[in-house]
Amino acid sequence: MDILRSLPIGLYLEQPITWLHRLDPRIKLFGLLTFLLSPIQANEPWRIAIAVLLIILTLASQIPMRVWKQQMGILLLLAFMTLAIATFSPDGFNANIQPRRPIPEVNVTAEKALSASLLTIKLPQPTPYSYVVWKAGSITITRRSLDLGVRVCTLIFTYLYAPTLFLLVTAPEEITAAIASIFAPLKFLKVPVVEIVLTLTLALRFVPLVLEEVQNLGRAMRTRSINWKRLGFKRTTQIWLILAERLIDNLFIRAEQTASAMQVRGFTTPNTHIVVWNPLKFLPRDIILLVLLVAMWGLRIWYGNEF
Repeated sequence: MDILRSLPIGLYLEQPITWLHRLDPRIKLFGLLTFLLSPIQANEPWRIAIAVLLIILTLASQIPMRVWKQQMGILLLLAFMTLAIATFSPDGFNANIQPRRPIPEVNVTAEKALSASLLTIKLPQPTPYSYVVWKAGSITITRRSLDLGVRVCTLIFTYLYAPTLFLLVTAPEEITAAIASIFAPLKFLKVPVVEIVLTLTLALRFVPLVLEEVQNLGRAMRTRSINWKRLGFKRTTQIWLILAERLIDNLFIRAEQTASAMQVRGFTTPNTHIVVWNPLKFLPRDIILLVLLVAMWGLRIWYGNEF
């Protein structure tokens, strides 16, 4: 299986160029922070709305289905499995608390009589509220378990898919240019912004190389047709350790080649080599999207609070 084609995690989609590609990277970075920070201490409708908005944004951007179908399907399956497990599990409020000291016999008799009298009297409920949402036999779904399931499944989908979509439509150079533009005032505090941004650029460029090395090692193992069942635990562990050592050696070789290429091109330090990023300029569509994001934060503060 081709990892780079089936699960393009951290890769940039060069073609086709959608309207998400044309947005200013600073706006996309602010949008990513909105998707990641707004679900914190938010209520259930807001978390569900954020996850649904990510799906609608993917469909509206006209990104080819082959790019996001498998990874979105895996994340949705993981989210729904987490929802089912958390919903049908006990919520932790069913534990019976017993007193440490024995209760006198008179009090026990009085409590039994009081409970029997309460059972015969059925008081009407003032509101339709019910802590138990659904019950069938030994399976009980309460409001707490349902809230926990929705919270976990939406956070898993949002926190894993939002960065993937952001990296899919934003080039690494645009990300670094946006970060350099946002943190440019820190230069007056003698913060090495250029060095940090350059390190981030190299890290983003190194992610596809890591996936490529893993893919090459996987193909090499498949061509040898190793029977893992007959090797045993000890020999299987030794082979995996050898593969991990080989992977680290290959990554160090790639890093050394990258450093050599930078030195050949005359790059020594940011002070002697001017790092030219992509020019950033706000367009009318970027301003409209910025206003929508600010309105989204206002709606989050006004409506989406949990308490």
